[in-house]
Amino acid sequence: MRWLMIPVLALACVGVVADPVGPPPEGRAVATFAGGCFWCVEEAFDPVDGVERTTSGYTGGDVADPSYYEVAGSDTGHAEAVRIVYDPERVSYRELLDVFWHNIDPTQSNRQFCDRGPEYRSAIFYHGDEQRQLAEQTRDRIAASGVLPGPIMTEIESAGPFYAAEERHQNYYQKNPERYMFYKASCGREARLRQIWADESG
Repeated sequence: MRWLMIPVLALACVGVVADPVGPPPEGRAVATFAGGCFWCVEEAFDPVDGVERTTSGYTGGDVADPSYYEVAGSDTGHAEAVRIVYDPERVSYRELLDVFWHNIDPTQSNRQFCDRGPEYRSAIFYHGDEQRQLAEQTRDRIAASGVLPGPIMTEIESAGPFYAAEERHQNYYQKNPERYMFYKASCGREARLRQIWADESG
């Protein structure tokens, strides 16, 4: 698990609070994705034109205000996830789904790359029926394409409470680029994405 790989994460845990994003501003929308390490998911979405904010956190479980270490213990039901505030006039939800799929291995169950456990599962947490329908459509299209080496294990479920992760996890790839790149390379994420998606990866 990642917290065993990188000593910096042995820091004392600080409390988490309910997602600071709250309801999106007028004219903006929210998307929530789990794709294994939330550091990597943030890095994938931050450069997307129309994405205005990404927040790493925990969702999908039944424990309120969990800490990183509680979630890493695999007994909260939560997944590491990223909540995205975006401008639908500049980027569509379908385009965000395209980014999501090409940054995960959909064939893995309760893991992503070197990170194992239900907290690292891949999932789409939809906000409303339109997002659910688009998620299911893109999943089915990818499954029918035959491009993947196995069945799609990514979950599609209704979004519930989202809890922001500790501050040290927010924009981790920017705050600690050397540690982050070491983790990402050691985990084999980019190599596996290229193997699955070829030129469309990442």
